[in-house]
Amino acid sequence: MSGARVRYEKKDHVARVTLDRPDVLNAMDLRMHEELAEVWDDAEADDEVRVVVLTGAGDRAFSVGQDLKERARGDAAGTPASSFGSRGRPGWPRLTERFDFSKPVVARVDGYALGGGFELALACDLIVASDRAVFGLPEVRLGLVPGAGGVFRLIRQLPQKVAMGHLLTGRRLGAAAAHAYGLVNDVVPAGRLDECVDGWVADLLAAAPLSVRAIKQAALRSVDLSLPGAFTATYDWEERRRRSADAAEGPRAFAERRPPSWSGTYAEPGSTRIEGDK
Repeated sequence: MSGARVRYEKKDHVARVTLDRPDVLNAMDLRMHEELAEVWDDAEADDEVRVVVLTGAGDRAFSVGQDLKERARGDAAGTPASSFGSRGRPGWPRLTERFDFSKPVVARVDGYALGGGFELALACDLIVASDRAVFGLPEVRLGLVPGAGGVFRLIRQLPQKVAMGHLLTGRRLGAAAAHAYGLVNDVVPAGRLDECVDGWVADLLAAAPLSVRAIKQAALRSVDLSLPGAFTATYDWEERRRRSADAAEGPRAFAERRPPSWSGTYAEPGSTRIEGDK
């Protein structure tokens, strides 16, 4: 599946999603959001997909966020101003609001990740950046707010004073500082970016796919729970993992001193039907 704004390729359990408007630094217009919604639906539904890599076309930007020229035209036409979230607008729910998206998403960031582009990266599970990557939320300088979750995610992913400094001033954050604060997983020279991303992808593919999904769900859902509450909460993907063939395959492969062969198959609670990778 492909479109004028997004390239989408699937191969060897990896879905590669490319924001493809390099002439405008991959600014996201409403059409792009519509195409991305189809991509996220497909990637989630396809059990052959175990990892998603999200990037921007070209070497200048991951994405500079909302297409402000389109926004200005909408304002002139009387389109109501937006606030937090994308409900009621094209592409809803966007990745920034797909809180139950179960596959790990790796953001490959080269160049600018600003505004909604930065918010999109913050919604990913891992960020791998080139040393020329630049992050920022300039909305405060435009009379806007980081409505795609930047306000909420940055304060959770950076020390409070650091986050507030960037949120309230629109100051930019370089790749080295982002790495020092733990906001990104790796920073490498641009020429090694693909190699580094591929290394993370290989490690994710080596892991049991249902364990990855169970751990992602449990980690993100439990962030705001008390520790006792986290232990007693129910996690759908953990129930599937626990009932899966892979739950026995891992220990058996270890005992037999061989690499595990993950199937990704599982039975839904209360069902005898096996679902998952073919």
